[in-house]
Amino acid sequence: MPSPWQSPSSYELIDFGGGARLERFGERIVDRPHPGALGSRSVIDAWRGADLRFDRERGWTGRGIDAGAWTIEVDGLTLELRTTDTGQVGVFPEHLAMLPWLRARVAARAGAGRPVTVLHLFAYTGLTTLALATAGSQVTHLDASRPTVAWARRNAELSAVTDRPIRWIVDDAVAFTGREARRGRRYAGVVLDPPSYGHGPDARPWRLDDDLPRLLAALRLVLEPDAFALLTAHTPGFDPERLGAHLAEALGRPRPSIEGGLLTISTHDGRRLEMGAFARLAGGA
Repeated sequence: MPSPWQSPSSYELIDFGGGARLERFGERIVDRPHPGALGSRSVIDAWRGADLRFDRERGWTGRGIDAGAWTIEVDGLTLELRTTDTGQVGVFPEHLAMLPWLRARVAARAGAGRPVTVLHLFAYTGLTTLALATAGSQVTHLDASRPTVAWARRNAELSAVTDRPIRWIVDDAVAFTGREARRGRRYAGVVLDPPSYGHGPDARPWRLDDDLPRLLAALRLVLEPDAFALLTAHTPGFDPERLGAHLAEALGRPRPSIEGGLLTISTHDGRRLEMGAFARLAGGA
């Protein structure tokens, strides 16, 4: 079955190697670094056609730098992309592989006549939030960055899903989860993609090594007993086994109930580029 990314208006990993990846996001070809993109490049000529290039020292360059934002179509959604100071463009393509699993969790609960409320932490520009909402869940979308939440709301407008039940929250993930627990709110599922480090809206620091166990422990207080959970990370050292162990311990579940794997994207010739790891708990219907 063709990937929903690989259409002319969508996404393609063209090539990688030499510490960089070459990607097509809709109408723009983007050359940017990635530490796991080792080995030799396969499509040498294609790299010369990049519209945008990112260098950690110089930032963004290329003929597309003055063109501003653009959009891509993916999985029935429209997402606005733009260059950022961190070398991102507003979407993580490797997250698409998680969407069928999440939709299946929502469908199982909805099919059993149960409301499906999902807490989405570190929700970025909303790809997963919008997919969950269109699948029939009520989503609480939280990110510490006010401009990023505004970007996600823009994507909801472009995707014509502003009528779906989405709560848009700018807050610190740990602080908000604690307040939700005290309010007695419970969720049927949680999705979180925490960064290696960062700051909340009140300048509170976040470090994955130190703060992930604390956040997962807080989440246990707001999840229904048979809730589903998806934890992803892009931090070296946080492999599927480590993420799974964190999830099992914090949620009080047996380790074999946690599934794990690598987040990857692939070229047309089948070469896979590792982008991170995931651990997930299916829960019950």
